[in-house]
Amino acid sequence: MHRTLLFAIFTVMLVASCGGLAADRTLVKGAGPDDLLKLRSGPGLGFNVILGLPDGTALNRGDCVTEVGQLWCRVSLAAAPQITGYVSADYLSSTR
Repeated sequence: MHRTLLFAIFTVMLVASCGGLAADRTLVKGAGPDDLLKLRSGPGLGFNVILGLPDGTALNRGDCVTEVGQLWCRVSLAAAPQITGYVSADYLSSTR
């Protein structure tokens, strides 16, 4: 039920989209059909989860940082750029 609620919130945010940021476009890939990539409040596993992102979600990628050997990128939702956070770079694919 928790994943269903996160997906419903994400869908509502996509519908209420606004303008985009000037950043590299990327897509979420590799989370899997039954899982979500966690958008976190900071670059690392110790930060709170803001939202779950399914594969195919379009993001604007900003700067990336390495924390404890893991590359984390600051992103915003392409469809709702006011929603920002960090995701593991392992789950990003360039759309260019």
